[in-house]
Amino acid sequence: MQLTFKMEFNMLDEVEIIGNKEEQVHLKSEMSTIDISMEKVKTLPVLLGEKDIMKTIQLMPGVQTGSEGTSGLYVRGGGPDQNLILLDGVPVYNASHLFGFFSVFNADAINSVKLIKGGFPARYGGRLSSVIDIKMKEGNMKEFHGEGSVGLISSKLTLEGPIKKDKTSFLISGRRTYIDLLARPVIRAAGEGLVAGYYFYDLNAKVNHKFSDKDRLYVSAYQGDDKAYSNYEDTWTNNGQTTTDRTSAQLKWGNTITAIRWNHMVSNKIFMNTTLRYSKYRFLVGADDEVITTAGGTSTTDAFSYAYISGIEDWSGKVDFDWVPNPNHFVRFGAGDIYHTYTPGVQQYQITESNASAIDTTFGANKQFAHELFAYVEDELKIGEKFKGNIGLHFSGFIVGNKNYWSLQPRISGRYLLNGNSSVKASYASMTQFMHLLTNAGIGLPTDLWLPATERVKPQLAHQWAAGYAKTIKGKYELSLEGYYKIMDNLIEYKDGASFFSTDQDWQDKIESGRGWSYGGELLLEKKLGKTTGWIGYTLSWTNRQFENLNFGEVFPYRYDRRHDLGVAVTHEFNDKVSVGMVWVYGTGNAVTLGLERYQPASISQFDWYSEVEHIEGRNNYRMPAYHRLDLSVNLKKDRKWGQRTWSFGVYNVYSRQNPFYLEFGYDNSGNRKLFQYSLFPIIPSFSYSFKF
Repeated sequence: MQLTFKMEFNMLDEVEIIGNKEEQVHLKSEMSTIDISMEKVKTLPVLLGEKDIMKTIQLMPGVQTGSEGTSGLYVRGGGPDQNLILLDGVPVYNASHLFGFFSVFNADAINSVKLIKGGFPARYGGRLSSVIDIKMKEGNMKEFHGEGSVGLISSKLTLEGPIKKDKTSFLISGRRTYIDLLARPVIRAAGEGLVAGYYFYDLNAKVNHKFSDKDRLYVSAYQGDDKAYSNYEDTWTNNGQTTTDRTSAQLKWGNTITAIRWNHMVSNKIFMNTTLRYSKYRFLVGADDEVITTAGGTSTTDAFSYAYISGIEDWSGKVDFDWVPNPNHFVRFGAGDIYHTYTPGVQQYQITESNASAIDTTFGANKQFAHELFAYVEDELKIGEKFKGNIGLHFSGFIVGNKNYWSLQPRISGRYLLNGNSSVKASYASMTQFMHLLTNAGIGLPTDLWLPATERVKPQLAHQWAAGYAKTIKGKYELSLEGYYKIMDNLIEYKDGASFFSTDQDWQDKIESGRGWSYGGELLLEKKLGKTTGWIGYTLSWTNRQFENLNFGEVFPYRYDRRHDLGVAVTHEFNDKVSVGMVWVYGTGNAVTLGLERYQPASISQFDWYSEVEHIEGRNNYRMPAYHRLDLSVNLKKDRKWGQRTWSFGVYNVYSRQNPFYLEFGYDNSGNRKLFQYSLFPIIPSFSYSFKF
């Protein structure tokens, strides 16, 4: 008897999944890829009780964070700009709130998260180090549901349900902090006429419409902003003259994202997605001062206004096809175009004086425009019972000014089964990135300058090789061991002494170009079934940089080079009502540049007797103390007639470790030179109340 199987596409009605069984790690053809469970995200303890996808990703091997209180992920030695963060397929350029303490992703609105650190499929392009593919919930087509929470610093609410049953659904989710509202009485008491505060918010929305069994339309949107502000007004009278002085300052940054996707089944073997995308990131810091003087019934006004603006805006379209010619091949191919508008950094001054004409001046680089074209093809193939792999090619081009760049990027990965529960894997990926990021982390602001490759500044390039071993143990433990080697070219850094806010030269004159490389090993041991679940992730790595005109051309460790990085996450369910969570992290201290010695130069005048010069051996020549922290949480659930409520209690940094944020030399009370350490967070308790209906 002979059986023949045929694979076909069929558009199915939405089904609610009560439980699912993931493909075991040794069977997966993907390498360096981790699927993040949303249930784990919501159970683990976090800072101030705010459940956060990015904080969970930071616990994975190969992923490192900056200092506490800074934004950005550093994956396998790469920079924060080298991560392609996608929300429903749209790039997110700044994924942080509150200077990096929280991410822009509201966990209640998210359906799935996938992290890819290597062996990149050809359908992804434009970054060197990682892909974080985040999908929003699509909205329930059958029933109305909601969930929300009230915490120490923020509240959020998510609603979803059918607009027309089995035809059209919606999802809407909002989150806002109320730090500014809680602090307002204190600020007013501190100074009459002063109004100041800080807040952030997120809005997610999605509509899902089913035209027929072959056609669906999805419309997704996200809007989020951070805003810090200060307004002050003072009035006084002197010698019959009344003066009113109004000053204001603001710091604002945020993202706007929109995607329209048409899902079409061409035939029972071909599936098509056509997507229009929009993404915008903006950053603004500004100050205004207005002085109104009134004397003898006549008023005069003098005013000064300053603003620094930067950002990036994308309009794009793409078409993707999935084709299954037979059970041994799954082919994906597609093409698209992205139109970039870069605002590298503009400073605007406006001066108005009562007895002179107004002065309106703009400094800084002009806007730059570029087209990024791309096309790809990849085949997920099976050869026999033991081999499964993915082979593909990504083509991209970048047109900016009078310069064109073209790039072919081969990708290949494969898995070979050793037996019924273990396999070996290997991969190679060539990556090209046509944009750069300049950031001054030292000033503590989200000062991200997104910049294009130009005639003078080449695109970033990377080649990554990886090999690994995967094993499933007793059906409930999964072990993954991987080693990798990555080289990177055309990386950029500020020149020594270059200033973020300086306007006397073009950004291209402020930078140096160089290379980098990273290599190491990663271990992930995960328990996926039972009352106690969790994982241990460990990374041993080396990351270096080299620039011809920095550090005398010598190799130096990258700021976020960490020899050892360990993350442990455990959750335990006592019963349906009570669960606990624990996170412990340890990392080698970051590398920083410090003048460990000082000397007094040969004096040429009496004023030089008290001057000293720092002697710096090299860039990033000193290691901060190690970072480690323990977090704990308890979740108490109870079913109600209307749904379910949960009280969550947590403690961040249980043993109040004073982790280093900033180091500087100073003098103690005895006049001896001493290295002082500044830290951010001691032990912080938190609680939140959440509900579902």
